[in-house]
Amino acid sequence: MRRRSWYFLAAIVAVALGLASRRFRASIPTFLGEYAGDTLWALMVFCVIGCFLPHAKVLYRAILAYAFSCTVEFSQLYHAPWIDAVRSTTLGSLVLGHGFLATDLVCYGVGIVTGAVVEWQLSRHGSAIRPHRGDNN
Repeated sequence: MRRRSWYFLAAIVAVALGLASRRFRASIPTFLGEYAGDTLWALMVFCVIGCFLPHAKVLYRAILAYAFSCTVEFSQLYHAPWIDAVRSTTLGSLVLGHGFLATDLVCYGVGIVTGAVVEWQLSRHGSAIRPHRGDNN
């Protein structure tokens, strides 16, 4: 349960930072304003997967997160009235996005790799997310 709490907290922080990067886009460096939201979105996906699969290997969760993120990005090439109606809502826009951008695929990789590396480093140094005996991580 402790590991799930850490993943959930990390996901909430990623969402808050991602929303802040959109809200205050004009106040932050252009590069961050352009790419931070997508990077943090993928980090959030990685963390949410950690909530559901806390004992799965980091690499497995990273691959799942990247596959999910890419699937959502490529789904933006599909336009039908029903999915565009979902995308026109605030939640639908945040989850599904609007238009395909190849640079988003890079952002997703950066966000997920960052999460995986941070988790790996924390688990190596005895943090609260360290696997318990018998855990496979």
